[in-house]
This record gives sequence, structure tokens and C-alpha cells, in this order.
Amino acid sequence: MVVSAKQKGISLVGLIVLLALVGVIGLLAMQVLPTYSEYRSITAAVAKAKTAGTTPQEVRASFDKSAEVNYISAISGRDLTIERNEGGLDVSFAYDKKIHLAGPASLLLEYSGSTAKGGATTRAE
Repeated sequence: MVVSAKQKGISLVGLIVLLALVGVIGLLAMQVLPTYSEYRSITAAVAKAKTAGTTPQEVRASFDKSAEVNYISAISGRDLTIERNEGGLDVSFAYDKKIHLAGPASLLLEYSGSTAKGGATTRAE
């Protein structure tokens, strides 16, 4: 009886390609995660500012205090859009983060959110 044995596994070239791919994804994640973390901080600060103030000036001042404590640099209180509704105030925001990748390539993250129903949206291009 002749038994043919096939080797199973990954070749050296395959391993190098896999490691390069994992490295690129890791570098991209290291650049995107801080912007997403800041977005989450902004969302929390906007929600806190909405409950802390009854006028647009109070809401902006409260947001600026939270932004200083949480190291938020993407937007400030004057970048908030504040609208009156029947139940109080709706606070919304929108900003872009551009991450340079290599050469002319970059990643644009468009963050926006609102305290109105269904207001938080995030889009990456």
C-alpha cells in the first residue's frame, strides 16, 4: 500500500502576506479608535450638557466644561446646534476627522449626533 502524504499548512510567502495584512489593519485601527473614542466622549458630553442647561448659553458652557475635562478638541460649545422643541432643547453636532494614510490616500470620518430621537449617526468614507 502506498500512502500519499500531503502537507497542510501555510507557506512562508503566505505567512508574510498574512502578517502584512494584520499589520496594516492594526495600524489603521490604531488611528481610527482614538477618533471614535473622542466621538463617544462628545456624545456623552452633549447629553450631559442638555440636561445641565435650560438656555443655549448654559448648554454651551456646560459642554465646554466637559470638553476640557475629557480632552475633547474636535469641537467646542460654539459648534453645537441647539434648537428649541416642545419638550426642551435638542442639541446636535457634526464634524469630520481626516486620517492621512499614505501619499494622496486618506480616510475621512464624518461624525454627527443629536439628542433628538434617532440622532446618533456615524459614516466613514
